[in-house]
Amino acid sequence: MNFQSKLNAAWLRTHSLVCVGLDPEMPKLPARFQNRPDGLFAFHKAIVDATHDIVCAYKPQYAHHAALGAYDQLAAIIDYIHTRYPNVPVILDAKRGDMGNTAMYLAKEAFEGFKADAVTVSPYLGTDAIEPFTKYADRGTVLLCRTSNPGAADLQELLIDGEPIYMKVARLAATKWNGNNNVSLVVGATAPKVIADVRAMVGDMPLLVPGVGAQGGDVADAVAAGRDSKGVGLMISASRSVLYASNGDDFAHAARGVVEQMIADGANC
Repeated sequence: MNFQSKLNAAWLRTHSLVCVGLDPEMPKLPARFQNRPDGLFAFHKAIVDATHDIVCAYKPQYAHHAALGAYDQLAAIIDYIHTRYPNVPVILDAKRGDMGNTAMYLAKEAFEGFKADAVTVSPYLGTDAIEPFTKYADRGTVLLCRTSNPGAADLQELLIDGEPIYMKVARLAATKWNGNNNVSLVVGATAPKVIADVRAMVGDMPLLVPGVGAQGGDVADAVAAGRDSKGVGLMISASRSVLYASNGDDFAHAARGVVEQMIADGANC
């Protein structure tokens, strides 16, 4: 099953548009995980076990693991999800962006090394830097379009022939880069009008929407702006608000509660 089909099935099965980001910050983990050699994996495993039936995807963050030298634990949680909950797609949030052989090896790392179902990629080096990822026809390439951070407007909203750069990215994604029907776009929840504009440009292409919760984006506004023609099409991503809902023994239960509240607030299908 390819990434798009897996995502479609997850929406249908769970009636949820929530994607949980696995962005570990060791000092924020419950104390019992902080001195364990497999602490990150054990923490994420508990979160996944508590939420797998009410999410449409997981999004482990590469740098949060790499900075701790925890490559094995990153691989382990992806493998655990694939083995225990094989119907839940996994997006490696690595924000890759390079050229030539380097791009080829970055794609190989994501898809053959970590065996991710999809990976986030910057489009700003252009077509030849994207193709090493999109040629994996059964995997997803999630391109940064209009991100959720405060500085996103510095470049992404610059006008070219009267159109912002992020809309140029959306247009290329819809018309040139999606030959294998495996491209998605990142559009931040902090700008609902942008979500609506991008949706109008790309049709039913999936959108990964970070920025709710800790970054201040509103779930209901993002969903209202971004649903596709089938009432789905969104992966509303939350990380810190889910992972660190509690630092006590009830952390996994609290994480599930945050996801359930997001669904009740509109991240449903």
